[in-house]
Amino acid sequence: MIKITPYFNMRSAYSILVACAVFLMASLSFTSVAQAQNAAAPAANAAPASPPTMIKSIRVIGNQRVEANTVASYLLIAPGDPYSEQRIDLSIKTLFSTGLFADVLIEPNDGNILIRVVENPILNRVIIEGNKALKTEKITDELEAAPRAVFTRSRVQADVQRIVDLYSQSGRFAATVVPKVIQQEQNRVDLIFEITEGPVTGVKRINFIGNNQFSDRQLRKQLATKESIWYKFFSSNDNYDPNRLEYDREQIRTFYTDRGFADFRVVSAVAKLVPNQKDFYITFTVDEGEEYTWGEISVDTQLTTMDKNILRRIVPIKTGKIYKSSEVEGAIDTLTFAAGAAGYAFVDIQPEIKRNRDSKTVDLVFKLREGPRVYIERIDIVGNTTTLDYVIRREMELVEGDAFNRVLLDRSKNRIRALRFFEEVEITEVQGATPDRAVVEVKVTEQPTGELSFSAGFSSANSFLLDLSITQRNLRGRGQLLKFVIRASANRREIDLRFTEPRFLNRNLAAGIELFNVSNDFFDEAGFKSTRIGGQVSLGFRVTEYTTLQARYSLRRETVDCTRALTVTNPQLCLQDNNRLSSVLGATFGWDRRNDPITPTRGFDVFFTQDFAGVGGDVKYLRTEARANVYYGIFKDIIATGKLSGGYITGWGGDGVQINDRFFKGSTTFRGFDNAGIGPRVIQIADDGSIIRGNALGGNAFGLATAEVSFPLGIPSLLGSLFLEAGTVGLIDDEFKVSTDPNLIIKDDLSLRSTFGASVFWDSPFGPIRFDFTKPLIKQDFDRRKSFQFTTSTRF
Repeated sequence: MIKITPYFNMRSAYSILVACAVFLMASLSFTSVAQAQNAAAPAANAAPASPPTMIKSIRVIGNQRVEANTVASYLLIAPGDPYSEQRIDLSIKTLFSTGLFADVLIEPNDGNILIRVVENPILNRVIIEGNKALKTEKITDELEAAPRAVFTRSRVQADVQRIVDLYSQSGRFAATVVPKVIQQEQNRVDLIFEITEGPVTGVKRINFIGNNQFSDRQLRKQLATKESIWYKFFSSNDNYDPNRLEYDREQIRTFYTDRGFADFRVVSAVAKLVPNQKDFYITFTVDEGEEYTWGEISVDTQLTTMDKNILRRIVPIKTGKIYKSSEVEGAIDTLTFAAGAAGYAFVDIQPEIKRNRDSKTVDLVFKLREGPRVYIERIDIVGNTTTLDYVIRREMELVEGDAFNRVLLDRSKNRIRALRFFEEVEITEVQGATPDRAVVEVKVTEQPTGELSFSAGFSSANSFLLDLSITQRNLRGRGQLLKFVIRASANRREIDLRFTEPRFLNRNLAAGIELFNVSNDFFDEAGFKSTRIGGQVSLGFRVTEYTTLQARYSLRRETVDCTRALTVTNPQLCLQDNNRLSSVLGATFGWDRRNDPITPTRGFDVFFTQDFAGVGGDVKYLRTEARANVYYGIFKDIIATGKLSGGYITGWGGDGVQINDRFFKGSTTFRGFDNAGIGPRVIQIADDGSIIRGNALGGNAFGLATAEVSFPLGIPSLLGSLFLEAGTVGLIDDEFKVSTDPNLIIKDDLSLRSTFGASVFWDSPFGPIRFDFTKPLIKQDFDRRKSFQFTTSTRF
């Protein structure tokens, strides 16, 4: 039996036999092929082919799960059609291509077509055995084979290769996979992949050939692939990965072209496996070329409202400097932003680079052309399983029908990331229904925004810590914040309930309400304990793209206890030892120009705050505070940060500034000093003339400055930093400086303090922990210093 059986009569069979006999005789007698054909032709012509018959019926047998009608739907023939061998052959190929059948036979019989099929088995189970280095879930996620899927040998072989590739990527090139099939009843099979993982294949050595300007050690630092060293337990890049090797080639090229070597190229990158299959030797052969500098830099623009001389001045590339290829992309971004600010949403910038090999210079011309206008046809939100669509859409700077603008899309991405609802935010665009239309896809990956946590800990600043919090930053997927916190430490007790609606009345208004009960124990540091019970309402809105304004009103009952301070401190310092009602109206202005709201590497932010107490109540003062931060990425994850902050408070209407309203700095706000460790202080002169350090008094003014550089420590979840801090606190009101005891002296000046130190940040499973090591550079004898401290907190 054959797959396609043509219709034969006796005369046709006789003709074929005669032709074969004649061909054999011609071969034996060495006659020509032409004579054999002439001899066979009359015999062949003696039996003319029968005319094709019509297909009368089609019957399917052998099918178990697949319906006969389903099989017939794949055929290219039907009852009533003329018989065609070509169509029957195509029908067989079509049935095989479905993957449902292991064998297909079509038997024509006088116009009645019989189709015999043998169905492929169904997978009952897929079992992975022998895997230790890779989890079963990671392997099965890559396989096509799955329970209740159709079993085919081609798919099994493809899955074997996928498993081998997975092990190769993890550094096990000697891994082997043997598939085994166990037949079960009802045409089902169990598929078992038996894995022999083999040894881990490391990178024994990385060599470079042709490098004269930079050492092997310098070049190895640029690679993602690392050499295997016994003490690097946590390294995952010390195995050979072909994909990573291609990335390393690009890393080396970028390294050289950013240092003037415009002609640099990687001639080859070869990885050789040693016979025992345990290690690779990787060799890069490079051609460095000559060092170039920037030559003539110019801008050619067809944008009528933009002057090319002005554009040239904003290009951050200087003639005569060492050639750096990465500066071209930075210059394009600068020009694109400038064109967008001038109203050109569609601008095409093409850099033309010309190398002058004689003078070893690189000339660069930026050609600006107004590009074709493209409009947004549709914005699709993908991946938001919890967050409602409109919460994301309201952060977009563009809507359907707007002109496409890359700058505004980048801003939209940052605004969505600033919500902190998503692990990843990706905005891509594809062509729409017509060439002048674009479909924007916003793809997000949700992260948990609700938290129910209880934690306990210890820090050198606050001794014990207890924390119970219930937080939902994305309540019901609407972007609302609900937070309830009970927190306790050695010197602070806090109960806080807060709710914020980011789009109050469907407008760009963030409305919030807060109820709190806070108790601060500063008996040891400043000789008083304060309690605040009250609430606050706030309303914030965006003034411009980069600026915000928040107004708030708080009403609170305040109690101050100074009983422990009276023995060593002037009683005048605690005149407010009673219940006071504070009615405070305040506002905060913010200006944020950071390039990233979470991990900025460029830009700055500035905040200016004022609180006016005296709209009713018993307290009257005006408090002003300002702070500014500047961020600059030096290299990769190395970030420099500069911080400035200052504040001043003054009473009005004849009221002085009470002790619990003053500024206290130290510990987390000024590393190297204890809580309330700097500023005005009561000191006592003993009978022998020695100085006894008394209570801190706080100050009406403060100023702080910090310069810090943070960097990774080479271990995941660990960061380090070096910092320099300087600042001062002082200027209490004269009425609180009066002392009837000649042995009590109030030290109040704006003496500068400064510290230098290092910090280690650990993002531990228990919450972030920071260790600070400090050394004072400038201090006062009566300051309370602390050379080491660690702090911990929980996330909200």
